[in-house]
Formats: sequence, C-alpha cells, structure tokens
Amino acid sequence: MINIQQKHLLQVPSGLLQVPRLPQSSSTHGYAAQPSDLVFPIHFSLIIPTFNERDNIEKMVGQLSQLLDEVLPNDYELLVVDDNSPDLTWQYAQDLTDQYPNLLVMRRQHERGLSTAVIRGWQAARGEVVGVIDADLQHPPAVLLQLLEKIDAGADLAVASRHVEGGGVSSWSATRRFLSRGAQLLGLMILPRVLSSVSDPMSGYFLVKRKAIAGVPLNPVGYKILLEVIGRGDIQQIAEVGYVFQEREVGESKVTWRQYKDYLHHLTRLRIDSGRLGRWGRKFNFPMGRFIRFAFVGLSGLLVDMGLLYFFYEILSFGLTRSAILAGELAIVNNFLWNDRWTFKDLSKKQSSPRQQLKRFLKFNIICLMGLILKILLLNVLFNGLHLNAYLANFLAIAVVTAWNFWINLRLNWRVTQIG
Repeated sequence: MINIQQKHLLQVPSGLLQVPRLPQSSSTHGYAAQPSDLVFPIHFSLIIPTFNERDNIEKMVGQLSQLLDEVLPNDYELLVVDDNSPDLTWQYAQDLTDQYPNLLVMRRQHERGLSTAVIRGWQAARGEVVGVIDADLQHPPAVLLQLLEKIDAGADLAVASRHVEGGGVSSWSATRRFLSRGAQLLGLMILPRVLSSVSDPMSGYFLVKRKAIAGVPLNPVGYKILLEVIGRGDIQQIAEVGYVFQEREVGESKVTWRQYKDYLHHLTRLRIDSGRLGRWGRKFNFPMGRFIRFAFVGLSGLLVDMGLLYFFYEILSFGLTRSAILAGELAIVNNFLWNDRWTFKDLSKKQSSPRQQLKRFLKFNIICLMGLILKILLLNVLFNGLHLNAYLANFLAIAVVTAWNFWINLRLNWRVTQIG
C-alpha cells in the first residue's frame, strides 16, 4: 500500500532544464509506477518555490486552495518546490497534504536557485497551464483568478504587473524604486525585444501555456525566470494584470546585490543567444556563449602574460626567454582557473576533487602548448606564404587557435567531468 506522505513527495527531475510536451509518468511523483498508473493532464499547475518559508506556507496554500477549489475543482495542483530549507519548509508543506489533496511537495537537495526550482516544478507538473507565485504572500493570491481568465481568453502568457493600471508597490524606499526602474531601463538597452514586450519583465508572478515553452532548453540565471520564458518560448500573445506588491508579513527579504549581478548576466546571455552569433551557433551546433566566455578569459590571460613579462624582464632582469616562459605559464594558470570556475563551471563542479582538477590542468597545459605551435605555423603561412600584414596575420592566427583551443578543451578536457 502506498504511503500517502510518500505519494505526495515528488522526485526531483534531472538532466536538461526542459519542460516536456506531455506530463511525466507517475514515477516522477515519488512512488513506483504501476501498469494502471496513467498520468492524465489537468488544467493548471502552480509552482511555489520556497526557502525558509515555514511561517508562510500554510497560509499561502490555504488561500490558494480556497480560490482554486471554486473555479477548478479537482483540475489543478499546487507544487511546493523547496531547496532543502533549514527551517524544514518542505516537511511542513508535506504535513499539509492530508488537508489539501491537490498539494504536492518536491525537496531539492542537490540544486539551488529560484529559476531552476520553478523549471523542475514545471517538469514534474501535469498542467496544460503552468505558473509561479512567491510563497511569502507578497504576490496576492486573488490576482491568480484574473491571470487564469487571461489565459482562458487566449493569451499564451499572463503576467502580474506592478506597472499597469491597478498595480504598484506598497512601501518601497526611493532607493529600491530607483534600482528596480534602473534595472528595467538597462534591460531595455541590452535586450529590447524581450524587455519591451511586458511592462514588468522582472515579475515573478505569471502563468504560461505549457505548449509555449515545451521542448525548449532553458538556461536561466538567478531569479528572473520570466525573462527566460519570453526570450526562449514561443510566446505570441501576452496579457497583463495589475497587482500591488505587498511587504512580507513574516520572514526576511531575499533581495541581494547578487540578484542584480545575476540579472545582468542573464540579460547578456539571452542577448548573445538571440543574436546573430547565437543563431549561428545553433545552426552549427556550436556553444557560442561558452566560447565567448573562453575568449574573454583568453584576453585576461594576454594581459597577465604581458604584465608579467614586463615585471620579470624589466624589473627582475630574468632574461627574455626565462621571463617569457614564466609569464606564459602563469597566464596559462590564470586561464585555467577562470575557465574551470566560469567557462566550464557546470561541467567542472560535477568532478571537483583535487586529483580531477590537476588532471584537467595538465591537459590544459598540453593543449595550450599545441595551440602555441599551431599559432606559429599559421603565422608563418599567412605572413611568409600569403604575404599578409604581420599584425593581421598574427590576429588571424590567434583567432583560429582560440577556436581550436576551445573546441579541443571542450571535447577532450572538461568533457571528462561528464563521464568520470
């Protein structure tokens, strides 16, 4: 006999952050699938991402259930996706499942972050319409019914906005208002197509039809999942509903400066992916965003190399050859560390033991040495064979070798983190 508590605890999906076109099998719902366990789609699934929201979760679930029981009886589900909160939010939510049969709980122990929590919830959801709402009661649950009406009227995406009629913020300071508007204006400069499509692109309260985002690889950074949905989804029609952003009743705000950094990172990534370079990369199956990070690291290595060459040669008088070798090797160390922690971070963190990191570093050195030999050969062919200008020949050789170094490292070096 299936334990009720176990039945309401979802397994965490793994792999790509990609919403399936159809609901997943019942094995994702925390218990073994039986031949008769067919998963039928329902109309609506609402994700409630949580971290240390124990004091809010019961009130939130109660309000949402009361609203949805009236308009969608037995045709909705609430999915609490908790990032293993120290205050045991997931356990408190799980204790509510007897009282609220449409409530399910997912406890994530190996991933963190609001955006990925939302997507993992959508992956396990059964709804033809999926959505997200904060658990801290800053998003008024009553607005949910208006968002559902917009979706039922034909919208692919319905967004709760602070910047349309009926919207606003309750008691934000002037500084916070300035930062919010400044972030939106900056976003309009970087990614105008996405940011101009809604009045409140930083909203974390919205609904979207599953078919508009299904099958699309998502790659969010930070908290602003709406940017990812608009930027990568097939969104034809958008509707907005005004709401007043409330102050927290209990608990602490999770707004930090890191969120603004992640926001800029996310905008930049979407800009690259949606531009010509991104389209070219998808056409030829080339990871353009990762390559651009690799190139930036290479530029930092060039600065390190030149600076240290001056230091060793001009200040310490080590001799040109010895200075060049030392500067070059330290630049390689710089490049490896940045690539390991930034360019290939998602791969390297899967195998982060000192032995595995040392193995990657030694391979990186060998590949860079091969790249140096290739650069010299290309330089001679371009300069002596094709009679190009020396500086143009050097630039072209560097460009080719940078692409070669990146591809070889991706396939032969950091690839080791995926297969052990």
